[in-house]
Amino acid sequence: MNIKIMVRIHAYILAIEAVFMIPALIIALVDADKEASLGFAGAILVAFICACLMSYLSKNAKRKFYAREGLVCTGLSWIVLSLVGCLPFFLSGRIPNYIDAFFEIVSGFTTTGASILTDVEAMGKGLLYWRSFSHWVGGMGVLVFFLAIIPASGRNDGYMLHILRAESPGPSVNKMVPRMRDTAAILYAMYCALTVLDIIFLLIGKMPVFDAFCIAFGTAGTGGFGVLNSSLASYTPFAQSVTTVFMLLFGVNFSLYYLLIMKRFKAAFSDEELKLYLLIVAIAVAAIAINVYQKTAATLSVQDTLHHTAFQVASIITTTGYSTVDFDLWPTLSKAILLCLMFVGASAGSTGGGIKVSRVLLILKSIKRNCHEIFHPHEVRIIRMNGQRVSEKTVMNVMGYLAAYVIIVIVSFLILSADRANFSITTNFSAVMATFNNIGPGFDSVGASQNFSQYGNISKIVMSLDMLLGRLEIFPIIAIFAPSTFRNA
Repeated sequence: MNIKIMVRIHAYILAIEAVFMIPALIIALVDADKEASLGFAGAILVAFICACLMSYLSKNAKRKFYAREGLVCTGLSWIVLSLVGCLPFFLSGRIPNYIDAFFEIVSGFTTTGASILTDVEAMGKGLLYWRSFSHWVGGMGVLVFFLAIIPASGRNDGYMLHILRAESPGPSVNKMVPRMRDTAAILYAMYCALTVLDIIFLLIGKMPVFDAFCIAFGTAGTGGFGVLNSSLASYTPFAQSVTTVFMLLFGVNFSLYYLLIMKRFKAAFSDEELKLYLLIVAIAVAAIAINVYQKTAATLSVQDTLHHTAFQVASIITTTGYSTVDFDLWPTLSKAILLCLMFVGASAGSTGGGIKVSRVLLILKSIKRNCHEIFHPHEVRIIRMNGQRVSEKTVMNVMGYLAAYVIIVIVSFLILSADRANFSITTNFSAVMATFNNIGPGFDSVGASQNFSQYGNISKIVMSLDMLLGRLEIFPIIAIFAPSTFRNA
């Protein structure tokens, strides 16, 4: 294993993180927030010192880089980012428990939005900006950003591809264009363009400038950290509707936007995953709206019911986690549908979490093929997506992912239940689902109007690990702890 090149990449990443903290430091200084300013200054100093030291230790690193290095480098980079990224919260004293601070920033970088804060508005603008910006960085991935800005060189494409595949959500990652650096740059250009468009619409809706940037960062990364204790409930219906639309847009595979840019409209709109994604959203909105309206007809109009239902469905399926109402008060059927959407998640190649619609589609196609083979054992059938043959390796990888997914959910649920036996099964299970699927709010004691502060340190560490496992598609984190990974390193 090429340790030196991995150390060098981590040095670059810490340097990038330090630069990313500078705007938050400036905001804290302008806000006259002495504690937050000192927290950011200390964190920036630590990040730069570590980056310089790691850069010195990795001089003359060879560029040999394979899939194993890609997995380990990706997993470790997110842990390192979080260990340093939580320092502003901890050093400022706003989150005095380091594990709480670590949980908060992991939730930010993994675009989960689960929080231990009981009073968000007391944090100060600098720290609120850093929380929301961590969503934006984590949404597309800091390593993708790193790939987009490093100097162009054909020698880099080897590790570029391995890193991009390890960090990007979904069954597989392919090049949009021949050079991997160009692919990463195109992804970030589309990501930035959509974010700017979201900010513009929020400003048109007369949302305060600071709030518009923070909410757009959270929407783009499908994160969910807000700047108000009420999440998005205090904003205008226009701002909420804009956020609904952009949450759904950021839940779409970004390769489809590239197809639209290339004027390949038929290929984009005939995508099977997109069709299933929109179908699930439409059915969920209709079913929940009917169910909720039956219970709240005396207090909510049809228009308001559809408005809030569409927002929450978009928020949950894209794993954003914003809320306009306390959906934990909705009827049981509506909450059950939202719980199912937590499993499904958004599209592959989007900023959303969950299992991903493409995996659900492949699982359904596999079930259909297996049922067919029961009656026609001698017939060989292949699985196709968008007219293209899906390799058996991809199908097996999906099944392996699903098996690992179930095991992690069960183990995490049992640990939380042992650590907090006084919490209800609904609370502990939804806490696992909300963190592992990078959603944010769960149900009961971790619902939309609650937080995760009641859990102990053991549970917070487990859920932090779950957030990382969910964001990085499980295997990059598992690779770090597998003894065979470092054998013959």
